Amino acid sequence: MKRAPFNETMSGLIVPIAILLAWQALAWRAATPLFPGPWQVAVSIWKLYPQIFGQIGYTLMRAAIGFLVAAALMIPLGILLGRLKTVGAIVEPIMDMLATLPPPAVVPIVMLFAGTGDMAKIVVIAYAAAVPLIMNTYEASKGVHPMTNLVARSLRLSRLETMLHIDLPSSLPMIATGLRLAVASALLVSVTAEMLLATNGIGVFIQRQQENFQIAGGLAAIAFISVLGLIINNLVFQLEKRWLFWHYRASETHNNG
Repeated sequence: MKRAPFNETMSGLIVPIAILLAWQALAWRAATPLFPGPWQVAVSIWKLYPQIFGQIGYTLMRAAIGFLVAAALMIPLGILLGRLKTVGAIVEPIMDMLATLPPPAVVPIVMLFAGTGDMAKIVVIAYAAAVPLIMNTYEASKGVHPMTNLVARSLRLSRLETMLHIDLPSSLPMIATGLRLAVASALLVSVTAEMLLATNGIGVFIQRQQENFQIAGGLAAIAFISVLGLIINNLVFQLEKRWLFWHYRASETHNNG
């Protein structure tokens, strides 16, 4: 029984290792710097990691600010729209429309009002993070059991108290899912926005490496941001499991029962 996790880990590594070996074999066959293999990328990581770390700092700062702005605005708004059914029904088609609009498409509009500085990039990042947050929060708040309204009335809670003490706790599992999606969106769009608007950040670093035909350097930066995204996603998930332990415990009890 103790060997099961180890065997599962090894099984999960078979496909990635096979892909890396095939990639390296194709790179050796091509014998061109325009098609580097994993070994060349690893060498570039070793040479460029100080620069990459410095540029990732700018990317993470913008992503964090955009995410926090979106969370501070969209979670309360989503709960409010879920409580105000009529207003929510009017706004829902607008949210559905915005959900299909890719963040890079709003860059020209943002540039008109916010220029091309950090503010513009943060606005684009906040927009990307706002969509999953408000959608998940609104759907969760709208789906709160009607019986809770009777509980709120019996306790003589005001509308604000009802949202704080009933709607918000009931919506937390779906809000947590929205937060994870928003973190991923903020990081992704932060890199994209830097390619379009910035003078620093990992997006600019990748773009300049490609312009100089330093493909291995660009892939090294992509590898860094991919691993970083995986680490951040796992950290958010672990925090979610710790804060919502009651939800996961109830789900396990229901599944086992």
